[in-house]
Amino acid sequence: MRSRRRNTTGSLKPPKQAISSQSVRTSVNSVLEVIEAGPLSTIQDRGRLGYQRFGISASGAMDTVAFRVANALVDNDDDAAAIEMTLAGVTLKISEGRCHLAYVGAPAAISVDGVAIEPCTSFIAEEGSTITIGAMRSGLRGYLAVEGGILSEPVLGSRATHTRSNIGGLDGGPLRAGQRIPVGSPADPVICRELDPKMLPSHLGAVRVVLGPQDDLFTPAGISTFLGSEYRLSTKVDRMGCQLEGDRIEHAGDFNIVSDGIVNGSIQVPGTGQPIVLLADRQTTGGYAKIATVIGPDLRKVAQARPGQPLRFEAVDAEAAERIARQQEWDIQAVFSAIRERADSALPIPPDRWWTIDLLGGVAKA
Repeated sequence: MRSRRRNTTGSLKPPKQAISSQSVRTSVNSVLEVIEAGPLSTIQDRGRLGYQRFGISASGAMDTVAFRVANALVDNDDDAAAIEMTLAGVTLKISEGRCHLAYVGAPAAISVDGVAIEPCTSFIAEEGSTITIGAMRSGLRGYLAVEGGILSEPVLGSRATHTRSNIGGLDGGPLRAGQRIPVGSPADPVICRELDPKMLPSHLGAVRVVLGPQDDLFTPAGISTFLGSEYRLSTKVDRMGCQLEGDRIEHAGDFNIVSDGIVNGSIQVPGTGQPIVLLADRQTTGGYAKIATVIGPDLRKVAQARPGQPLRFEAVDAEAAERIARQQEWDIQAVFSAIRERADSALPIPPDRWWTIDLLGGVAKA
């Protein structure tokens, strides 16, 4: 079994090569062909870290918990590139080799050649097989990981796709029909795994924030409105951020500031008084006052929220945010520990392929 760089101490220090995503094996023995892709299916890893000071957005998986668990189910490192789907799934064909895959995230129907796959379960798919992931029934984003990782060409140490700057992924944009995705080959023998989906942390509940860095540019009434009101996601939602709709937040004066840095989870409030939560593909600087910042563990609550869904905000201090982050990491380690090997790794053979079985030898023919 390959060793994953998992943190079992609760420390939040990243692995030394966290920005590389080249720790997965580099041999390409399998290829996934895109038959159909949703409107925003992209290749993502942990992100293009360390370049924001040069104006380059980090990108990376929006729901890092689902992303990491999907990789764990196929024995990948935490930073191995996977496919992130938004609202709609994908249809893929294994045109070369065989693959060991797992889907984790927003609930969706998963099947291989028409055979249903349970959620949070890794599975083997042979050459010629078709993998179908349907639309998300709730939540917004899901992740398909493949053992050995997606081996597209890294850009600045990352395979993450940033569509606005046209970098990363296969050609800098969302996946589209006809593309061929190079992936690593599975270990021999393949060890399939499963996890009780109930072990995954919830992405519901109030979104916790640390006020600032420009909360002094809002009136006390404006702060009370922000923390005491219910906001709904508008249809203006993408990987860059999401526009919220609700009670107007009152500024103390001018809503403009001298542009400064934007982090994942920054909440800007422009002159409209409607908050904007900035996410993985955010711009690197901005000139609207930021009333608060979503804490790291709660970013997935925003990432999995659908248009029309209500959100409420709850203020915590920086010390509490650090405690919550440590606790989440411990919880993720507990999830990793709960992953178990499947007793039976074979998929049922669909009725329309029964003819391929050698009834005397018990071996399925190609």
